[in-house]
Amino acid sequence: MIEPEPLQQLNRTYVRFRGRKLSYFSGCDYFRLASHPKVVAALAHAAHRYGLNVAASRMTSGNHRLYGKLEAKLTLFFEATTALLVGSGYMTNLVVAQTLAGHFSHALIDERAHPSLQDAARLLDCPVLPYKHQRAEDIASCAFRCGPGARLILLTDGLFAHDGSAAPLAQYLEVLPPDAVLLVDDAHGAGVLGSTGKGSLEHERVGRERVIQTITLSKAFGTYGGAILSSKSVRQRILDRSALFASSTPLPLPLVEASLASLVLLSTDRGLRARLNRNSELVKSRLRATYPAMRATPGPIVRLVPPDKKEALRLHRKLIRAGIFPPYLSYPSRASTPYFRFAFSSEHTESQLNKLLQTLTKAGLAGWEVIG
Repeated sequence: MIEPEPLQQLNRTYVRFRGRKLSYFSGCDYFRLASHPKVVAALAHAAHRYGLNVAASRMTSGNHRLYGKLEAKLTLFFEATTALLVGSGYMTNLVVAQTLAGHFSHALIDERAHPSLQDAARLLDCPVLPYKHQRAEDIASCAFRCGPGARLILLTDGLFAHDGSAAPLAQYLEVLPPDAVLLVDDAHGAGVLGSTGKGSLEHERVGRERVIQTITLSKAFGTYGGAILSSKSVRQRILDRSALFASSTPLPLPLVEASLASLVLLSTDRGLRARLNRNSELVKSRLRATYPAMRATPGPIVRLVPPDKKEALRLHRKLIRAGIFPPYLSYPSRASTPYFRFAFSSEHTESQLNKLLQTLTKAGLAGWEVIG
């Protein structure tokens, strides 16, 4: 895979690419909090006050009071029992799996699960059975094959970033044994899905009794780091058993302070989520009118899969000419066809959205797979 050309971020919804200013529908900073003045000010203030790094594990001398403060705020925001901060969103699933290794007889995993979940499954020290993407009936079949008395854990994304679809968690809990556990990577759902942004659990109206929810702060919250939302017993087990957590340096304190500021914004500024939903629905509703076969998804994402490379190149060129950066994705870790993924934010203007719609309409998407 060829390393992409560097992009220069400009204000909140534009980038500079090859000397041109282009509208930016890539990335997953859904509320553009990474550049919000209050978040940036909190970061700068904390850097001046605390420096950059505690330079020690939280289990030794690095357990600063700000970590507990952010965990308490996350617990309140998500109405969870406990929260535990870790160094990155990717790392959350690895910490959980390392902690629970040997506890389950089988792990079931969505065939399109994020690579962090695939890596985590290998740490669970049990057979891993992939199931068909978002198919509850296939989960039931896998669970039956595991036999009576099997202790199961299921790994899935909450909101799938490749197309904005959400896992039907309520269906999963219905077909699984009553003692099965769900590990839900809600990196893209947290802050976005649900009426108050609690993520895929709120969207699916499921409780937390059998669910471990992992989140990242680098998407909707605009900062960095990850958190594990779980029961008190799982949190304590992590402290007791996870070498990955115990032996790693925690988040830089300025990022913790910035995350506290972004949490306040997402908790109090209802206009952020309203604008995100409005912008997403503006694009999706007009595309559905033109392409009635378009599959609907709840996330602020539209996925376009070209029928061939020639069509992909044609749209790529049209987007550039229209002043839009082409979000053409191809992940080396996945054997999937490259596709265009347009991710919307609360801060995109109506003129930017209309320009995108005009460009897609003029290009024509006959023969394309359109999801959103």
